[in-house]
Amino acid sequence: MKFLISGFEVGQEVKREIRLFVDVILGYCNVCFEEVKDDEDEDSELIRLSSSLVSLWIAPPEDCKSNMYRPCMSSCVQSSCVIGGGGYSLKPTSVFSNRLFVNFASLGPKRSVGNNRSLVKSSVRGRRSNWSSSIKSVLEFDHQVDQKQSNDSKVQVANLEDILAQRGSCGVGFIANLDNKGSHQIVQDALTALGCMEHRGGCGADNDSGDGSGVMTAIPWDLFNDWADKQGLASFDPLHTGVGMLFLPQDEALMEQAKSAIVNIFNQEGLEVLAWRSVPVNVPIVGFYAKETMPNIQQVFVKIVKEDDVDDIERELYICRKLIEKAAISEAWGNELYFCSLSNRTIVYKGMLRSEVLGKFYFDLQNDVYKSPFAIYHRRYSTNTSPRWPLAQPMRLLGHNGEINTIQGNLNWMQSRENSIKSPVWRGRENEIRPLEIPGALTLQILIVQQNGRTPEEAMMILVPEAYKNHPTLSVKYPEVIDFYNYYKGQMEAWDGPALLLFSDGKTVGACLDRNGLRPARYWKTADNVVYVASEVGVLPIDDSKVTMKGRLGPGMMITVDLIAGQVGVLPIDDSKVTMKGRLGPGMMITVDLIAGQVYENTEVKKRVALSSPYGKWLAENMRKLESANYLSAPTMENDTILRHQQLCCIVAFGRLMIDSRMNRAYGYSSEDVQMVIESMASEGKEPTFCMGDDIPLAALSQRSHLLYDYFKQRFAQVTNPAIDPLREGLVMSLEVNLGKRGNILEVGPENASQVTLPSPVLNESELESLFKDPYLKAQTIPTFFDIRKGLDGSLEKTLNKICEAADEAVRNGCQLLVLSDRTDELHLIQNGLRMSASIVADTAQCFSTHHFACLIGYGASLDLLITPSKGAVLFSFFIGYKFILFVYDYFFCSAVCPFLALETCRQWRLSKKTVNLMRNGKMQMVTIEKAQNNFRKAVNAGLMKILSKMGISLLSSYCGAQIFEIYGLGKEVVDFAFTGSVSNIGGLTLDEQLTHSSVNGSKLALLLFESLIPFSKLARESLSFWVKAFSEDTAKRLENFGFIQMRPGGEYHGNNPEMSKLLHKAVREKRESAYSIYQQHLANRPVNVLRDLFEFKSDRSPIPVGKVESAASIVERFCTGGMSLGAISRETHEAIAIAMNRIGGKSNSGEGGEDPIRWTPLSDVVDGYSPTLPHLKGLQNGDIATSAIKQVASGRFGVTPTFLVNADQIEIKIAQGAKPGEGGQLPGKKVSAYIARLRNSKPGVPLISPPPHHDIYSIEDLAQLIFDLHQINPKAKVSVKLVAEAGIGTVASGVAKGNADIIQISGHDGGTGASPISSIKHAGGPWELGLTETHQTLITNGLRERVILRVDGGFKSGVDVLMAAAMGADEYGFGSIAMIATGCVMARICHTNNCPVGVASQREELRARFPGVPGDLVNYFLYVAEEVIFTNLLYPRTEVRSTLAQLGYEKLDDIIGHTELLRPRDISLVKTQHLDLGYVLSNVGFAKWSSSTIRKQEAHSNGPVLDDIILSDPEISDAIENEKVVNKTFKIYNVDRAVCGRVAGAVAKKYGDTGFAGQLNITFEGSAGQSFGCFLTPGMNVLLVGEANDYVGKGMAGGELVVKPVENTGFIPEEAAIVGNTCLYGATGGQLFVRGKTGERFAVRNSLAQAVVEGTGDHCCEYMTGGCVVVLGKVGRNVAAGMTGGLAYILDDDDSLIPKINKEIVKIQRVVAPVGQMQLKTLIEAHVEKTGSTKGAAILNEWDKYLPMFWQLVPPSEEDTPEACADHYDTTIIQKGFFLLLGKLIHSRLTRVDVTGFSDVPSFLVKRIMAKKSWRSSGSVCLVETYPLKV
Repeated sequence: MKFLISGFEVGQEVKREIRLFVDVILGYCNVCFEEVKDDEDEDSELIRLSSSLVSLWIAPPEDCKSNMYRPCMSSCVQSSCVIGGGGYSLKPTSVFSNRLFVNFASLGPKRSVGNNRSLVKSSVRGRRSNWSSSIKSVLEFDHQVDQKQSNDSKVQVANLEDILAQRGSCGVGFIANLDNKGSHQIVQDALTALGCMEHRGGCGADNDSGDGSGVMTAIPWDLFNDWADKQGLASFDPLHTGVGMLFLPQDEALMEQAKSAIVNIFNQEGLEVLAWRSVPVNVPIVGFYAKETMPNIQQVFVKIVKEDDVDDIERELYICRKLIEKAAISEAWGNELYFCSLSNRTIVYKGMLRSEVLGKFYFDLQNDVYKSPFAIYHRRYSTNTSPRWPLAQPMRLLGHNGEINTIQGNLNWMQSRENSIKSPVWRGRENEIRPLEIPGALTLQILIVQQNGRTPEEAMMILVPEAYKNHPTLSVKYPEVIDFYNYYKGQMEAWDGPALLLFSDGKTVGACLDRNGLRPARYWKTADNVVYVASEVGVLPIDDSKVTMKGRLGPGMMITVDLIAGQVGVLPIDDSKVTMKGRLGPGMMITVDLIAGQVYENTEVKKRVALSSPYGKWLAENMRKLESANYLSAPTMENDTILRHQQLCCIVAFGRLMIDSRMNRAYGYSSEDVQMVIESMASEGKEPTFCMGDDIPLAALSQRSHLLYDYFKQRFAQVTNPAIDPLREGLVMSLEVNLGKRGNILEVGPENASQVTLPSPVLNESELESLFKDPYLKAQTIPTFFDIRKGLDGSLEKTLNKICEAADEAVRNGCQLLVLSDRTDELHLIQNGLRMSASIVADTAQCFSTHHFACLIGYGASLDLLITPSKGAVLFSFFIGYKFILFVYDYFFCSAVCPFLALETCRQWRLSKKTVNLMRNGKMQMVTIEKAQNNFRKAVNAGLMKILSKMGISLLSSYCGAQIFEIYGLGKEVVDFAFTGSVSNIGGLTLDEQLTHSSVNGSKLALLLFESLIPFSKLARESLSFWVKAFSEDTAKRLENFGFIQMRPGGEYHGNNPEMSKLLHKAVREKRESAYSIYQQHLANRPVNVLRDLFEFKSDRSPIPVGKVESAASIVERFCTGGMSLGAISRETHEAIAIAMNRIGGKSNSGEGGEDPIRWTPLSDVVDGYSPTLPHLKGLQNGDIATSAIKQVASGRFGVTPTFLVNADQIEIKIAQGAKPGEGGQLPGKKVSAYIARLRNSKPGVPLISPPPHHDIYSIEDLAQLIFDLHQINPKAKVSVKLVAEAGIGTVASGVAKGNADIIQISGHDGGTGASPISSIKHAGGPWELGLTETHQTLITNGLRERVILRVDGGFKSGVDVLMAAAMGADEYGFGSIAMIATGCVMARICHTNNCPVGVASQREELRARFPGVPGDLVNYFLYVAEEVIFTNLLYPRTEVRSTLAQLGYEKLDDIIGHTELLRPRDISLVKTQHLDLGYVLSNVGFAKWSSSTIRKQEAHSNGPVLDDIILSDPEISDAIENEKVVNKTFKIYNVDRAVCGRVAGAVAKKYGDTGFAGQLNITFEGSAGQSFGCFLTPGMNVLLVGEANDYVGKGMAGGELVVKPVENTGFIPEEAAIVGNTCLYGATGGQLFVRGKTGERFAVRNSLAQAVVEGTGDHCCEYMTGGCVVVLGKVGRNVAAGMTGGLAYILDDDDSLIPKINKEIVKIQRVVAPVGQMQLKTLIEAHVEKTGSTKGAAILNEWDKYLPMFWQLVPPSEEDTPEACADHYDTTIIQKGFFLLLGKLIHSRLTRVDVTGFSDVPSFLVKRIMAKKSWRSSGSVCLVETYPLKV
């Protein structure tokens, strides 16, 4: 091995550091060296420092063929060190020299994700002392260097709920020996595999403190007995000894106290403590931050004499652990005690360590005596960078990769379930295992079920069920499994989220995958009886000839290994030894029984578990289904009556309306609610769509009364967990609800099946009546009236007590269904252990929006008021846990809702004269009164699915009680009182605020009642204001229009209003400062509209002249425009904005949809403002360029090609959009013109949908991989990640920063949108002020701020907005809607209709011709924002950036960024803002170490050394690229080599575009490829992989050929094995892919024009496909062709199982009848056989006539008339085989469309080349009638 040293010339201090570094390395490696003589002096010999980086590369021996010798570089490596030049020749003398890994900490905050490659070159921007101390902090392998850190850097950040602060994903796997033979090799292999998944983990700010890694193994008794012998102790009895692995306090005194307490409890339980052992560890190797919190790691050995049964021993140890944890709560050391494990079977070694450090930290793991028959390993990637050792995994029983999205609801239900958990095995000691709500809750749940005598796999099936509904395989072959799931569905809510879960109890090892298959999981078995499961293949060297089983886990699947019986389910492996190979699909499981030595794959496991009890019989005898009941066929109220009902904000009891004629008008609906929401849903069956975002004040800032629902915002998934696609992947989702008693989960019996199943939580009146008739539910209505005639004093509490007593009595008398009219409290039931005994149904009037339903179900129930004057009664209604007046203390879990007033409104609407006339005249679709109500329910159900899906939750039962909301405008008192567990960062309304007489208008009765209700809160007044309107003498005859959705005179204020637009147009077009001042004054005089309006500036500095302030030209460089897609807006608007931003040096954003290459060249043909290049624009100048500096990559991947990416200055990954976070997008078909379709590689007129998730981002490490991919293809482009503000966004942003993003953008909820459901616009996302503040604070606290540029957008309109954002921490500022307004938008708010009157947001030619804007208008606007327009005679002066900086006394923006001390609350008088807590925004945790300008000027982060650099450095390859030659090369590849060929493709695309390269790069790889293999290939690149690959093969490929095949002589059958991973060919726009073997889930998602042949796929094949051709020669999973709008698929169906698996919503299924289609299919199979040697393909070709009828062709409507799909399209007599051979070869040409008539348009050199190769000559008779489309 060689050290090579090169560097730059520096002083002696640096030289000493380098020499110290070398000495440390040499000493650690235990190497001897001999000096190599050189002509240069000593300095040159040691350090010729020619760059700003010192990095290390230890070259492996030349004959090394194993990646065992390849250092596994950490993803947290900022920079590696190359020591090169003449120096030392090393002779390794230790094991470490073969696998030495050296990791430099950050040389300053900038980092490059490491890899296994040499010669990483990146810049050091820090001071010299920074890098030298960083080297010391990491390279202290054999000695410790004293390090100190200033206490100033440890300021507390804003507290968030732990559940938001701890997020992460990971890499996991297990190895198990089926013979149950322990060996040290198993442990070594686990550590090696763990090291090869370092890129799936994360690190802290020191780049050395790992987020966590660990292993679980069998207890190494030999090791411990060897230790005991040396200590003079007797050997341990493995049968009666438990071993505890503990984290204890570092303080010796506290540790001894903890030990003493532990010993006492063990003694009390009759257990004898045999010994304590200090676990030997290597402290210096630990990272700095992890070392600060490192515990004292101890092992305790206890003897259990009174038990002989192993399961009883485990239970006893479990009880002891619980008792110890309880005792520790009150102790000073309580928070520092943690049991990693306490078991008779297993032990866990873990810590806040990087993968490769784990085995070096724990000396035990290096000991050859440490033997185990299995090992589970885990590497954590947490978005929270604060080291916490206990959070490392495995967690005692479980190690999981991913997140549990439903955790809050799961914890709530655990608390409810506590009192019902009983079992004989606990011998009456159930109280000792409570409470259940603790960290690691899922592990605890599994333990509880498993300790009750269940197997771990049964516990996993109960807690993490697969998507079994309508499953074509389960329903036919395994109905007993469905019965099992149906039985437990009513007993246990699913723990739902994207997770791969590995588990072991010491007897069985297993793995199961989430129901949607969102995490990768591959498995294989070898001939030597070893089973492997891992997140990736290629993590160990294994001979494939010995692999006997190979597969993958699919959604909901499981695999187990019985260690006792020796039966089954990662590492590069010799495929000749592989006997089984595969992957886990969605919901799949695999287990290994170590006792029996058996491997059980998915259905084997589940069938065995399901047959353990007669679940089907119990369900048939006891489970009832609520049958659909007819809707009411006529209204039940008069028009005047329903009007009064709608005006009252409350809920009343069904059938018990206690309202007299004076108050029938009192239900709080507005005309917008009725007309735009309810009536729209009733007529169309879907939620209404709107556009341009939410620009009204938050409810907490509004001067108008709002329903309480409006204070709550739905949470949504971003980055750390993915949203689900409810539109195309709804098969994994369910709205089913079970009503009735929930039994004891630990007992199995028929009584637990006695429940009623509802298909939906939305009930009509008849169905609610049916529930009352169920003899077992014994439903009982509990009205909640408060009689004000008896006075107020104490009556509220008395009434509540009576309600609780009534509920208590009803449940104790056998009632299993409480119908609350309008509600009671379930807390009393929880406290008395009765909550599981009954379900709750809400019968409510105040519920008409999907958001309302979500709140009711997500929280439970809430409270508003209904006043009944004639009766003198108050009816309390509980809305979603809003129990602010009724002293409700805990959670409500509402199971179903009957929205009777909304249904009545539907009936009234249908029978209204207006509706009848519209239907008669054909202007509205005809619907019956029953259909109208059903449409409403259909829309609500779809809306609920959308709301669940945006949080990544599949099942309504898991959403119930989950409280997945955040609150804006309710104070801590209210939240703690009524909504415990929810986040409300800015406080707000309180309980003790008084009502005032001045707020009451109207009748004396209303005034009297308000005087009576003075003790009520301002919240009550908010609700009662609606009642006052109904009882005022001048009550209106129609519902009021509050203007919350659409702007109206006298309604709610809208930030984007016509007056503002007109003033801005006048200012920018006339270019007069006075006109702009009027615009500013309009903004200054507006009502409080956004959170920042509550602040003003202050400064202790004296003003300075404006001339001293940085120039406007410098300021505008920080400005960006929003990601508005070409398609959503017109070409004219898009290009005008881009040109304007390029003129000022800012950045425009392409949005989703690609970009025309014509825009990438500066204009040079402009005359009088017009250019022939862009003839549709005016106001142009020579030198203008219309390219968007920021090019967006969104989930649809529309227009994303290699050339698009390499022409970007920045690349934005759009995770979420402010106006509709957690949801996808849709471009209506009428907006998809021919031009738009060409850019997006789709068909004109066909709607284009962007799914909610990126299908290659299901976790934080997936995002890091996409960032890696983009840095790979364009190393110079900075990568931005766009997030949306919500509580916990700082934690998410930390993970993004650690994922190597260059820029993080925080968008506010008020961003614009082309189209979105109204409920999404109104009820999701938060203010950017909070999101930005939290992000900035969290990044500062965790030392990550310098790594990223912070950009913010949402509702920006002025320079004050810019300065506010700067003070809160932003470096750059985004303008969205206002930029469109400046270029001509008139805010007509009809963007979604394609009818924009000024052509800004339309694709209609006649409307686009009206576009009034010129680039200069936008330039003028931005210069105004930046310049020094000054006026002072305003209450709240809206001066712009430069003038305000001058007034504050600062010269540049850099000086105020992050300085919140420059802000103070404004003195304003708004009733609802008096108690807002603005301290959250004003808090300051410190400042970045670098200035904002320095951060912004950093170069793009590097991927470190990568294989592509080696490829490109090959002179033959570089010559072939430069001169378009042909070259053939072969390289070894390993799983750490990611995104291979991406950088090569970028080099080709940059020079030749997507189609212009005429050379050929024929590259062969041998081994296991890492993620994103072959991404972004371009034409002329022919890539062959001999081995296997992981996820994302062929991602974004635009051309070329990609072939993956296994090695020769495998021990498994290739066509039955998973050879590549999930989401392959995602977003491909051309080329061909041939795979000999199966692929994973979501194959060819969003494929546009690529062709592929594979031999089997998982679920969701061809999803969202818009073009190309896919051939599948084997079995497929479910949901094939969902959303497929273009292209063709051919699928072999040799067992008649395909049809139920196809999503028939769009595609037509037919046999391959067209001769052209038959020829296309056969030609592709022939090519597949030629390229891969496929035996399956050869067999099909050999018996073509037999197999052809077995193929199905999937044809979307856009392809029905093509020759491949339509047999009558062409005269088949003129079609010859040779012609198609030519076409097949033309795929690699430059052409996108070829006129093949006479081959007139085919380049002659291509015709000659192909004809010569095929010896075929054209005759004039071979032609086609029309042009034939080809895509390169």
